[in-house]
Amino acid sequence: MNIVVTGANGQLGNEMRLIARGSGDNYVFTDVNQVEGVETVHLDITDLHAVRKMVADKSVDVIVNCAAYTNVDAAESNESLAEKLNAEAPENLARAMKEVNGLLVQISTDYVFGKEPYNIPCTEEQQGTPTGVYGLTKLHGEQKIAAVGCKYVIIRTAWLYSEFGKNFCKTMMNLTATKPQLKVVFDQAGTPTYALDLAEAIKHVIADYAGEATDEQYSKSGIYHYSNEGVCSWYDFTKMIAEYNGTSACDVQPCHSNEFPTPVTRPAYSVLDKTKIKETFGIRIPYWTESLKQCIKNLKNEK
Repeated sequence: MNIVVTGANGQLGNEMRLIARGSGDNYVFTDVNQVEGVETVHLDITDLHAVRKMVADKSVDVIVNCAAYTNVDAAESNESLAEKLNAEAPENLARAMKEVNGLLVQISTDYVFGKEPYNIPCTEEQQGTPTGVYGLTKLHGEQKIAAVGCKYVIIRTAWLYSEFGKNFCKTMMNLTATKPQLKVVFDQAGTPTYALDLAEAIKHVIADYAGEATDEQYSKSGIYHYSNEGVCSWYDFTKMIAEYNGTSACDVQPCHSNEFPTPVTRPAYSVLDKTKIKETFGIRIPYWTESLKQCIKNLKNEK
């Protein structure tokens, strides 16, 4: 199959590059930004004509959209740009894939939830109640894809980290190594997600889709949730990062969210229920500490 990965120079995109190495499929990695030494085809997904041309030129069967406007705080003052990247661009991808009867795999977020109080894992059927522009524009993207009516798999994920780019894990590895004391919020609960695990799940979806690629409809089109297993707070996450990093001498203390005011309120509880994706695609999801340990081991080996 011919597969295009957008946003290929981000965390998930780079993990998809690793997945592609052992695949029999033909992958094309695209981004608007070029990174020296990394083969990337330029593609602006806000340009429908450019997307259609890429799909035609490469005979694309699947697009995996890893591109997004992800700066949660900055989105509050850049709503039009966030809407363009998080909603209008996925709609372009959906339209292009609809025209060739292909599959769009769209990455969404736990930030589509958060405004309503709850304390049980969120299911795919739960109504989206975003607390800010980022979550709202990602929800709009989901809705626009569904309205186009292409074959699609939308995967909502949360608390993504990896060996690539800037993320919470790498930041806390550095801070616990260089600061004698840290305060980290304990009143926001969710689940860290290792981007490589998510990439593996996407590979499962693509392999499953290959069996129905010529059908008019894909029987498993829909919204799914994926994060690692388990639940923790950002404080718990940091404590485990410090332990695996060998920097537990840093005194990590729990604090409330209001001690670190931000332009947008983060979801207090955004644990995702993964029952649907596990049962539909037969995926085994690792516990979050197992994956965190592996990622930190990889990062330490790189040094």
